[in-house]
Amino acid sequence: MAEIGAKHEELLQAQAHLYKHTNYYANSMSLKCAVELSIPEIINHHGKPMTHSQLVLSGWIKGGEGGTPLEAAHGKGIWDYGLEHPDVSNLFNEAMAGDSSVVSSVLVTECKAMFEGVTSLVDVGGGIGVIGRAIAEAFPHIKCHVLDRPQVVASCKGRENLEFAAGDMFQGIPSADAVLLKWILHDWNDEDCLKLLKRCREAIVSKEKVGKVIIIDIVMDHKGGNHDSTELQLMLVMMLVISVDGRERSEHEWEKLFMESGFTSYKITPLAFRSVIEVFP
Repeated sequence: MAEIGAKHEELLQAQAHLYKHTNYYANSMSLKCAVELSIPEIINHHGKPMTHSQLVLSGWIKGGEGGTPLEAAHGKGIWDYGLEHPDVSNLFNEAMAGDSSVVSSVLVTECKAMFEGVTSLVDVGGGIGVIGRAIAEAFPHIKCHVLDRPQVVASCKGRENLEFAAGDMFQGIPSADAVLLKWILHDWNDEDCLKLLKRCREAIVSKEKVGKVIIIDIVMDHKGGNHDSTELQLMLVMMLVISVDGRERSEHEWEKLFMESGFTSYKITPLAFRSVIEVFP
């Protein structure tokens, strides 16, 4: 994939800058938590510097019944909470749609080579179909399917080469030349990611053709980022710790998932604070 043009690079950097300011409260909240958890005292009593791994693996963070702070506060995970509170679910879907409008404009103009030879695509967890619709309009020869939960796609209307399907991505994904996962895998732990990636591999491998998986997600410490991107990545790490049983991953961690789920190679292209990862069987 060619380098992103100046116009879209500026748009992506502006988005990262805006997200950083939107999530700035995470800095002060993290400092508050550090003080309440007596982290300065823990380090001081240790008698010498501590690595991040030593600190995270310390006994003080292992207590409790497990789960996320959101589960502790509401008694259920974020997805189940959204089922019971449509207003929260709608707000989440609108936020993801807004983000996807920026990403889709870059994909269909700057990443055309990525779709060469692709005649069918499934956007897994594609929400109300912003990216799927953009791809369908930009590439009329591609038959696009958007797969998401029934309550998300119930009122979505397709077009000639765009269809919406209700289903559970962990149970099965329709066969296609390409499977798209935008900001999906970081919501899940490694075990669930392996299950989902294996489903993706099943969907793109057929007797006639072998396709690919396109992942849009964060690659921690990958070259190409700037200070805003790095700071935002760390803020999003904190958001995931609070809300879901997921994580942001380094290239090494991504590669481990790919190899363990049956893939053989991948290609990473930086996209501001995120990256596009093309994964091949």
